[in-house]
Amino acid sequence: MNSAHPNYTVLFLCTGNSARSILAEAILTKVAGDRFKAYSAGSHPRGSVHPLALDMLKAKGHDTSALRSKSWGEFIKPGAVPMDFIFTVCDAASRETCPAWPGVPMTAHWGMPDPAAVAGIDSEQRAAFKETYDIMTRRIEIYTSLLFSTLSKLSLLNELTQIGRAA
Repeated sequence: MNSAHPNYTVLFLCTGNSARSILAEAILTKVAGDRFKAYSAGSHPRGSVHPLALDMLKAKGHDTSALRSKSWGEFIKPGAVPMDFIFTVCDAASRETCPAWPGVPMTAHWGMPDPAAVAGIDSEQRAAFKETYDIMTRRIEIYTSLLFSTLSKLSLLNELTQIGRAA
């Protein structure tokens, strides 16, 4: 982490990189300004962003033009941007063997149910995306309000773990 200028890089991981991790990337980008640079990826990306994730983000005023479903392989190849933080946002990704990340980022699990897995009528599916958006927004707001310079590495890791339990 660059202590001279608090500009942190953050990668949100999920298996498919179509909903939760995409939502997190967009939320952090909007909430954090230039203090953080957000990315998302999947271990087995679906190749497209879920339409209801895009609808939710657009309804909340997010720019979705640069969002795409991508592999975590983009972030481990030579020359990739080193990450300061990596958050797994689905249970499947937290159980997978992750690659060796350049820069040895701090990691935490912020799992939550997959809104894309909700079967039912349109209003039920949209409600699941709204709930995921709201939970992720609260977590990211707590995360971005942390005073990184005052926390030891162990204290910061504890804080990140606690944020992942926030609903």
